Amino acid sequence: MDMIEPNVLPLIWFVGFASITSLGFYVLSGAFPLSTRPEFCKPVGLSLLIINCLFLLCLLAGALHFGITQLRWTSVVIVCGLAFLFAPGLFNIWPSKWRDGKAGLLIMMIGLGIALVLLGLASGRLLSF
Repeated sequence: MDMIEPNVLPLIWFVGFASITSLGFYVLSGAFPLSTRPEFCKPVGLSLLIINCLFLLCLLAGALHFGITQLRWTSVVIVCGLAFLFAPGLFNIWPSKWRDGKAGLLIMMIGLGIALVLLGLASGRLLSF
């Protein structure tokens, strides 16, 4: 395994972060355009959508930074590609009532928030304050 990727633990962390990021992309892409989803134009739905988009962008940037600094670039490319390829399978496992409305946005917000905290712990930034 050292010939492929010497940092196995950061690789496992990165697989999780890439999977959550890809899944979040698919969940949030179903909310756009807003003209087709009137429940997201109300204040609660719109705030959930904005928070999820911000969390997703932060996780994307943080996970890429974590991957680039901890792993070989080939590992980053392969993991990102596989995560994006297999995320629709994870998306389809969810019941549609959990992924296609406010409940889906709330679940995704919690998942992205947990992933951001874990990313901070894995990179050692939360413990350095």
